[in-house]
Amino acid sequence: MALLDSVEINPKAEPYASIIWLHGLGADGHDFEPIVPELHLPETLPIRFIFPHAPRRPVTINAGMVMRAWYDVIGMPGSGGIERDDFFESVDHLHGLIQKEMESGMPSERILLAGFSQGGAISLHTGLTYGKQLAGILALSTYLPTADSIAEEISLVNRDIPIMMAHGTMDPMIPIAHAVRTKQALRRLGYQISWHEYPIMHGVCIDEIQDVSAWLLRVFQHEPGV
Repeated sequence: MALLDSVEINPKAEPYASIIWLHGLGADGHDFEPIVPELHLPETLPIRFIFPHAPRRPVTINAGMVMRAWYDVIGMPGSGGIERDDFFESVDHLHGLIQKEMESGMPSERILLAGFSQGGAISLHTGLTYGKQLAGILALSTYLPTADSIAEEISLVNRDIPIMMAHGTMDPMIPIAHAVRTKQALRRLGYQISWHEYPIMHGVCIDEIQDVSAWLLRVFQHEPGV
């Protein structure tokens, strides 16, 4: 499988960690590029950011229009399904990006998976099932379509993986109830979830970015201001 093209942002110093961040439906790898400076991470925590571009494919819920998508969506959450072959193909693509980082010398335990909406679903599934220890999972405005079956696939080495979920209470695309059900399902499996919600729609806000930054500092055990 060919490696996906990505936007890559490298720190001035040798990177201590890598974050692979997947965009949402219809966007591309540039979508979250502006968030890097907004995180205000200290130079003493140099992180490489990788923002891959999803493949282009027809999306049923958008009248079959071809756009960047991690998987085809048949209907809104709760009313339709997803194309599971597409979903697991994107999981494989993410495996390839993780492997590339490890081959560059980055230990798997310092690779963090992040994603928004569709990208968050792929990051969640991949992080929970990946066979080597990862740093954490950041899941924004998303839910896990495979929550009902993932118990059979979870990776024992990532049973204690840090997970942050964040969602808008007014999200019309993925209603927060679906994210809550994912949170509850994962907690039943023993995962600790750092849960955040905001009075916004399907997007991110300043408070959320600040919470993400603080969470990243905790994940990488980096004291603020150090």
